[in-house]
Amino acid sequence: MDQLASSRPARRTQAERRDESGRSLVAAAIAVVARDGVSAATFEAIGREAGYSRGLATQRFGSKQQLIEAVIERLHEQQEAALVEHDIDARPGLEAVLAFVDLYLRALADEHEARAYFMLLSAAVADATELRAAFAAEHGRVERRLEALVRRGQAEGDIRREVDPAAAALMIGGLLFGLSMQILVDPATDLDPIRETSLSTLRLAFGAGDRP
Repeated sequence: MDQLASSRPARRTQAERRDESGRSLVAAAIAVVARDGVSAATFEAIGREAGYSRGLATQRFGSKQQLIEAVIERLHEQQEAALVEHDIDARPGLEAVLAFVDLYLRALADEHEARAYFMLLSAAVADATELRAAFAAEHGRVERRLEALVRRGQAEGDIRREVDPAAAALMIGGLLFGLSMQILVDPATDLDPIRETSLSTLRLAFGAGDRP
C-alpha cells in the first residue's frame, strides 16, 4: 500500500497550478502576437491558445496591460538566462559587448519571442499607451548593462578610453532597435551579413588595439 502511494505523482498545490497557468498564458500571448499581431491578442484568443478559457485569462491578469507587462517580464527573464548561459559577464569587456550583440541578433533572427516583444513595443509607441513606461524601463536595463560592459572594457584596456560609455550603450541599443524594426518591416531580411558587419564595425570603433 505504501509503495503504491509513493509511486503516485504528488498532487500540485493551488499555487503551483496558478503559476503553471500564468506561464502558459504568457507563452500563449507571445505566440499569438508573433503569429497574428498585437490586435489579435485578445483574452479569448490567448486563453484558447493556452487551452484555457477567456475567463481564466481575464481573472489571472485583470487587464491586457497587466498581461503585456507580464510578457515583457518573461522576455526579460529569458534574455537574462541566455546571457548567463553564454557567460557574457565573465568575458573581457569588449568581447562581452560583442557577444551581447551577437546573441541578441541571433535570437532576433531565430526566435519568435523577440519579434513579439518589438511588435508590442511598436504598438505601445504608436498608440501612446502607458506601456511605454514598461518598455522604457526594460531598455534602460539593457543600456545600463552595456554601459557597465564598456566601462569594464576600458578598465581592462581593450576598449578605447575616449569612448563615452553611456553614449556607446545608447548607440548599440539604437542599432539593435533599428534592426529589430527592420525585421518587422521585412521578415525576410537576412540578418547574418548584417550581424557580421555590425560586430566588425563595433570592434573597429571601440577596440583599443595598438592605438596609443
